[in-house]
Amino acid sequence: MEYRVSEQSERTIGLGSLRQRRLVAERRGGVKRPVLVLAVAAALAAAVPWFVDDYTTATLSRLLVLGLVGLSVALLTGVTGLPTLGQTAPFAAGAYAAAHVDGPARLVAAIGIGAAFALVAAPLVVYARGVYVLMITLAIGELAITVAGRWKSVTGGTDGLVAAPALDTDRGRYLYALAVVGVIVALVLLALRSPAGLLLRASRDDEARMRASGHPVTAYLTGAYVAAGGIAGAGGALLVTTQQYVSPADFSFDTAALLLLGVVIGGAGSMLGAVAGTALVFAARDWLSGLLPGHAPLLLGVVFVLTAYLLPRGVAGFDWRRIGRRDRAAKGVLWRTSS
Repeated sequence: MEYRVSEQSERTIGLGSLRQRRLVAERRGGVKRPVLVLAVAAALAAAVPWFVDDYTTATLSRLLVLGLVGLSVALLTGVTGLPTLGQTAPFAAGAYAAAHVDGPARLVAAIGIGAAFALVAAPLVVYARGVYVLMITLAIGELAITVAGRWKSVTGGTDGLVAAPALDTDRGRYLYALAVVGVIVALVLLALRSPAGLLLRASRDDEARMRASGHPVTAYLTGAYVAAGGIAGAGGALLVTTQQYVSPADFSFDTAALLLLGVVIGGAGSMLGAVAGTALVFAARDWLSGLLPGHAPLLLGVVFVLTAYLLPRGVAGFDWRRIGRRDRAAKGVLWRTSS
C-alpha cells in the first residue's frame, strides 16, 4: 500500500509526519479492510476440515505452515526492502528446536530459536542492499541446510528426526495451525499499522533522509529481521506439529525460491496476499508435479515472469478498480459515438 502525503509533510521524517501518513491510510479505509478479509477467511478456513478428507486436511495444514513462512519473507522483502532467499534457515532452526520439545513450550522455543538465529545473522544482512541481500541470505540458507544434514546428534542428519505427536487428529492439527497463523498474521498487520511499521516503510523508501534525521535505520532493520526470524521459527514449530517429522529436505533451495515466488505473485506489500500467494504456489507445484511430471518448475517460472511484467506489485497490489473505470470509459465512448 502506498502512502502519499503533502510536500510539506515530506520535508520532515519526524513523528508528526508519520502520524499524518497513518491518518491518510486510515481515512482510505486501510485499517478495516484487512481485518474484515482476515475474519471472513478465518471463518471459511475453520469450516474446511468438516468437508474434506484427512489427506486434504493434512495438505492444507502444510500450506498454512508455508504461508506463515511466506509472511516472514514478505515482511523483509516488501516492508523493509530486504529481498531474501534465506528464511528457510530460521524456519529450520525453529523446526529442529520444536522437535526436541513437547507440549505448549514447543511453539515458544521455536520462536525464540528462530529469532536468536536471525539476531546472529542480522549483521551480515542489514548492511547489504539489493542483489547482495539475496546472495547473502541464500548463502545463510544453504549453510543451515548443510549443518542440518551433518549434525546428526541434533537433527538426525539426512534421515530426519521424528517428533512426538502433539495432537491426535489431522483436524486438530489443522485447526491449531490455523489459529496460530491467524494470530501471528493479525499481530503483524497491527504492527505495520503502528509507528514502527511506518518507520520501516520510511527507511525503505528514503534511507538517506531517515539517517540524516537521526533515525537508527540499522536498528529498525535488525528488529524487523529478528521478528521475521521468529515468525519463520513459529512456522518450523507448526511444521513439526502437523507432519511430526522434519528433515533437511523440508528446507531446500526449491522451498526458498518458491517462498519468494509466492510472495511476489501474491504481493510483497500485502501480508495477506503473501500468505495466500505462497500457499497457492506450493499447491500449484504439487498439483502440476502430478499432472505434468518434470515440468512444474518451468511452468512456475513462466508464471513468475508474467507476474513480474504484468503485475509488478502482485495480485494483491493490482488496482482492480481500474478495470471497472476502463469499462465505464469505453461504454461512455461508445454511447457518445452512437449518439
